[in-house]
Amino acid sequence: MTLTCRILASLALVLTMQPIWAAEMPKVRLYTEQFPPYNMTSNSEPFAHSADDIMGLCTDLVEAIMNRAEVKFEMRLRNWSAGLSRASQKPNHGLFCMARNEERDKQFEMVGPLTSLRWTLFAAPGSDIKVKSLEEAKKYTIGGYDGDAMTEKLQKMGLNISSISNDRFNPRRLELGQIDLWISDRLSGPYVAADAFDIVDMVPVLEFERMDLYLGMNPETDPRVLDRIKEAFRTLKSNGTISDMVQGYGL
Repeated sequence: MTLTCRILASLALVLTMQPIWAAEMPKVRLYTEQFPPYNMTSNSEPFAHSADDIMGLCTDLVEAIMNRAEVKFEMRLRNWSAGLSRASQKPNHGLFCMARNEERDKQFEMVGPLTSLRWTLFAAPGSDIKVKSLEEAKKYTIGGYDGDAMTEKLQKMGLNISSISNDRFNPRRLELGQIDLWISDRLSGPYVAADAFDIVDMVPVLEFERMDLYLGMNPETDPRVLDRIKEAFRTLKSNGTISDMVQGYGL
């Protein structure tokens, strides 16, 4: 066989193997929680087993990234603590949208930021509670939920936090007087209250911090998958797609 023939044969072998290499990349499983308008089920159910049944800003952003990366994925909506447990323990699993902290940076490869939260303390409709600082809020019982970064931060700061596993019940606890204030996002809090219990006119008492949100991938995820996801995010960020999608939600 001539040198030219050998080169052509080798090239043909490489081209033949490329689809096989791509097919061998693992499918990614992604988890999120009910947190409108960032992530939510299309039918208001607390769980979803398919990306077709999950919507919202973060969902749209993550789907755009995965499609750009040409990575196969499945999506599930569960409560936050369940998704956090699975994504932190299993390779090729991820969780969105999450706020960063020191512990999570050890548990996940972060992709983002995708958008940001405006953390706010809410009072019940008609409440006359007024707070100018978190220090003043220490005399009140504040509703939060397990595994939430801002809930954990306020606990460490010494505020009186009453934490439960499902955040959607906190507006009802607030309305019943079981808690005095509720920590949530300025945009999503009213969505959650209205969706869960038709509670409207929540009173934003104090907006005290903004936190960027990320897609967190298990660090043991296939490196080829991680590289594709990160590169896809960079591309969508630089060409303005991320910004346009965020603005589409009025942020």
